[in-house]
Amino acid sequence: MCQEEGVVPEMITDRPDATESPNTVPKAMLQIETGAFYESFDEGLIQTETLGYNTTLLRYGVLDNFEVRLGWNFEEIRTKIDTIQHRNVLSGFSPLLLGMKVEIAEENGWLPEIGLLGHLFLPFTAGDDFRPETTGVDFRFSMAHTLSDRAGLAYNIGAQWGNDSPEAAYVYTLVYGYQLTEKMGLYAELYGDLPEDSRANHYWDAGLTFLVAPNFQLDATVGRSITSGQDILLSAGLSMRLPK
Repeated sequence: MCQEEGVVPEMITDRPDATESPNTVPKAMLQIETGAFYESFDEGLIQTETLGYNTTLLRYGVLDNFEVRLGWNFEEIRTKIDTIQHRNVLSGFSPLLLGMKVEIAEENGWLPEIGLLGHLFLPFTAGDDFRPETTGVDFRFSMAHTLSDRAGLAYNIGAQWGNDSPEAAYVYTLVYGYQLTEKMGLYAELYGDLPEDSRANHYWDAGLTFLVAPNFQLDATVGRSITSGQDILLSAGLSMRLPK
C-alpha cells in the first residue's frame, strides 16, 4: 500500500461505475472526480426524469492508506403524471457527502485487496427541495481481485440509511474490468440494493474510460434497471489528480 519514492502511482478512480475501489488516493494528493448524468423512470402513470448537472467528489490522501472524501450533486427532477398532465420540477443541491476510505489489506493469492468506506450525508447543506430531516449514513467493504495483466474483478458489500427512513438497505456491486489498451478500459457491472421492508432494486451498466494523461481520465456509461423502474442511465465525466 505504500508508494515507492519517485514512482508516480497509477490513477484509480471511483467513477464512473457504482463500485468503489479499495484503493486510496496517494498521500498529499487531491483527486477530483466530476461529471453529469441523465436517468428516466417510468412507473405507469408517473414518469420521472433526473438531470445531474454536477456530481463532484473530492478525495484527498491524508496517509498512505487513508483518504478523506467530500462530495455534492446538483440535480433537477422532473415528474409528470399522465392523468392530469401535471409537471413538477425540483432542483438544488443534494446533502453534502463527508466521508473516508481506508485500505485494510493488500491482495494475497486468492485473498482480495480490501478497503472500507463510510459516509455521512449532512441534511443542513442541501437545497430546500432535497433536504431530509435526518442525517444519512452508509458504509461498504470494497474488495478487488487481479485476474490477469488486463482484467480484474471488484465488488462491494454494505448498507445505507437515508431519506428520513430508519429502514436499512443492503447494497451490493460486482464489476468486471478489462484494459483494452494502455489508455482505454472497458467495464460491465451489476449492482443494487435490498431494503429491509421494500422491494429490491437491481441494475446493470457498462462503459469505458480513456486515460488522456497519467493524471487525467475521461469516462462514459450507459445502463438501466433489471427490475422495474429505471429506463435508461447515461453518464459522462472526467477525473483529474493534482500532484503534490
